[in-house]
Amino acid sequence: MFDALVLGTVVTDASVSPDAYVAISGGKIGEVGRGAPPAARTVFDRSGSLIFPGLVDGHVHTGSALGWPGIEGTTNTAAAGGVTTCVDMPYDVPEATTDAGILRRKIAVVNETAHVDVALYGTIRKHDGVAAIADLAEGGVCSFKLSTYEYDAVRFPRIDHPTMIAAFTEIARTGVPVSIHNEDQELVEKLSADARASGQTHPLMHCRTRPALAETLADNEIFEIGLHTGAHVHIAHSSLARGFTIAETFRNYGARASGEACIQYLCMTEDDLVRLGGIGKCNPPFRTAAEVERMWTSLQDDLIAYVSTDHAPWPLERKTKADIFACSAGLVGLQSFGPLMYSLLVERKLSPSIMAKYCADRPARHHGLAGKGRIAEGYDADLMVIEPGDFLFDQADIVDRPELRWSPYHGRRMRGRVASTFLRGQLIWDAGKTLSAPGTGRFIPRERSR
Repeated sequence: MFDALVLGTVVTDASVSPDAYVAISGGKIGEVGRGAPPAARTVFDRSGSLIFPGLVDGHVHTGSALGWPGIEGTTNTAAAGGVTTCVDMPYDVPEATTDAGILRRKIAVVNETAHVDVALYGTIRKHDGVAAIADLAEGGVCSFKLSTYEYDAVRFPRIDHPTMIAAFTEIARTGVPVSIHNEDQELVEKLSADARASGQTHPLMHCRTRPALAETLADNEIFEIGLHTGAHVHIAHSSLARGFTIAETFRNYGARASGEACIQYLCMTEDDLVRLGGIGKCNPPFRTAAEVERMWTSLQDDLIAYVSTDHAPWPLERKTKADIFACSAGLVGLQSFGPLMYSLLVERKLSPSIMAKYCADRPARHHGLAGKGRIAEGYDADLMVIEPGDFLFDQADIVDRPELRWSPYHGRRMRGRVASTFLRGQLIWDAGKTLSAPGTGRFIPRERSR
């Protein structure tokens, strides 16, 4: 007899199976099938709904604004969005995850406060940080993150080319991938200074001062260094389809090169930034409607590694200034992730399997998260149940701190909502309510090859 059954339409990266079930035993998936289900102590009848693997968001910032206290609220809102594993960036305040000691302390906070499972990025200091890479990898980081653009000289620095070459060389030895924030600093700074000097601080200038060229310049330099060093180099967020064709070109040269798309680049345009102002400011910025279509072509051509949110929950007061350059860059996106991706697929008449593949399986494989991202026997019983229907996304429903209850998707029509979320077989979100406690989630280290 199994511990539990979840009944409904089971969606994997390869199939959509109506009248199916997922059987759970000891927090793992014990059986997946159709027809008459086996016996179980508890049955969750979700007939009429779709059962997906729990989403794996490969790009989350829990601590850029609040530091490690942000882990609890961020992972709570993740569960509400169908996300059962967050891959957290290293650029926390007041200190980034730059050595094994900081990593151990952050892991302890994750294990004490998280509602869902969490994997962790590591990074390096601007100077004299390369020596810490091996210990960070041994400590379980799933990826490294470096930047070609400096947001903070200590917390989020630009890494110069000689240091990047040394870092990539050392990272290549660990077998762990390295993601790069890909914007050319000199170009962006010059265009931004010119805009300010001329008094052009309206929202659209955020796009004009961070043009496509700022991304593609950075893309080419990081992949060249990757080809030279043998590191697996990954674009942390491409707003351009061209970023993925650049990665493909370097793969043809023998490099290990990849890139991810954030969900906003599959649906938001420059017009949305004009409408939203600072609420829609993120880096890289929204592009044109034509670019959104090219992004979907890249996804359907399997050029995109996976889809993420780049969730960065700044307090509302930092997003609502009249001067677009004075607003913080980053979007709230975790609680809308499952409903929005499902809605985009429905609207484009595409298979829901695309979400299982690019929002669960692929990010789990990229970050080496064993047992995550699939509905398959032996995997963790991490599940997201989507109830189809017509709903409006309301930012007031976000289950995070009051100052973080805002969303660029507020008022958007959704074709489904997250009815239930299971983490390792435990029901942690159901019917609009959090059922988990801080500490339900745990740190997930990268699986190391032996």
